[in-house]
Amino acid sequence: MKQIPDIKNCPGTLAAGYATYNPTALRRVFDNKKVSHLLDFSNDEKSRVLIDDNIGRISISGVQEKLSAIIEKGKVILTPEGIQGRYIIKPIPDDKRLKFRNFMPANEHLTMQIARQVYGIATAENALLFFQDGEPAYITKRFDINTDGLKVKQEDFASLSQKTSETHGKHFKYTGNYTDMGLLFPKYVAAWQIEVGKFFRLVLFNYLFGNGDAHLKNFSLQQSENGDYMLSPAYDLLNSSLHIQDENFALEGGLSGKEYYSEIYLQKGHPCQGDFITFGKMIAVPDIQIQKIMKNFLASQPLVYELTERSFLDDRLKRMYIRSYEERMDRLKRTVND
Repeated sequence: MKQIPDIKNCPGTLAAGYATYNPTALRRVFDNKKVSHLLDFSNDEKSRVLIDDNIGRISISGVQEKLSAIIEKGKVILTPEGIQGRYIIKPIPDDKRLKFRNFMPANEHLTMQIARQVYGIATAENALLFFQDGEPAYITKRFDINTDGLKVKQEDFASLSQKTSETHGKHFKYTGNYTDMGLLFPKYVAAWQIEVGKFFRLVLFNYLFGNGDAHLKNFSLQQSENGDYMLSPAYDLLNSSLHIQDENFALEGGLSGKEYYSEIYLQKGHPCQGDFITFGKMIAVPDIQIQKIMKNFLASQPLVYELTERSFLDDRLKRMYIRSYEERMDRLKRTVND
């Protein structure tokens, strides 16, 4: 029987000195409702029938199980039949091929918090919670449902690229490169100059934090209240290199065609800052914005270390997470003159 962890930091914002969600987490994730971080059921075989039935009402991608949930009387519960779910719970995956899979919820939670708190990236609201037996799970608030419970129009980049398993094979969501994605913004987004800059920042973040699963379906455009399309909040961010043997990028083509790679990239096998600058220019991010974003990512950020230390990873995974960040930072700092 697992034990409920001794919580010393908010399982929402990772703020120090909280044994449950702090007011900021309750406001952002749970609409100011007082909600327990503990579930009334376990993720075990006894509950699996209920959970599996619940899974059937939400699409699943990859190996990650997903449960639909709502809030009722201060508790997170599985979504009853006929009710619109407002949250998604992602338990520890069952796939035993994944290294350190018990820490995938904590990894995703930490990475999402770093994206928002350190780099100002708009993210889906998220937190950790715990099953009755102490097993952790990641919870995220759905941003494709508005306050009236209606679906918000949204298209992922696989759809925008007109790629399906029929047209590009079963690995269609990993085809192409990020430049091709960036070049779609003027076609679909009125204020594309702003949104493509956000996209550039997110691609850079994914590289720096080892997210090798940032494929076409993990980026979306979402319709705003005035009818324009904009980049959706970031979702599914985690350091995948801690769990699988991963590449620099999820897309087979990387940042762009190999003819645009720097000598460092060709020789070392990893991109340097020049490759990201070239990428930014190719998707028409203004030079001054590229420089500003690059400067932010090239600077060591103390809050990355603080949030990692306060996270729900164990000490070994914390060290691995920081080592991955520092190694990629060193690669990113290289210039064509190195």
